[in-house]
Amino acid sequence: MRNLILPCLLLSVIGLQSCKNNEKQKEAAVNPEAEKVVSKECYKAIYENDTLDLDLNILKNGKIKGDLVMKTAASPVKKGEIAGEFRGDTLFVDYTFVDGTNNNATFKNPLALLKRDKQLILGNGTLQTTMGVTYLVKDKPIDFDRVKYKFDSVNCK
Repeated sequence: MRNLILPCLLLSVIGLQSCKNNEKQKEAAVNPEAEKVVSKECYKAIYENDTLDLDLNILKNGKIKGDLVMKTAASPVKKGEIAGEFRGDTLFVDYTFVDGTNNNATFKNPLALLKRDKQLILGNGTLQTTMGVTYLVKDKPIDFDRVKYKFDSVNCK
């Protein structure tokens, strides 16, 4: 009986310690100080009858959050939020949006924007969907030369 008590006690102490470590990691991930907005940048892209408005909030932890509104001539207005980060001079974000008046369905697409001078260029990349998640294919290059949308810096409202 004594031989069973000591191993059980040891396992329970290790289990409780690992739970405390998980709590500390969660607290660090939800640090409100890291979510503080450091600066704001606004951009607009116009191509033929299409207008795209992009508002970026640069957070203290280096992440990017913001809003993107796509008014294209051929489809309903897409309004949504972006979240991501810069890797080098390229901003990789996930665009979560609703399409037009259908507020019941939410869509999520990855976007890549190259920062060149005071412009952000929306790249064309190969998308792949696996198990309901769409992402940019890593082995395929993203084209930033033959594009429709080049965002110019504008004054924020």
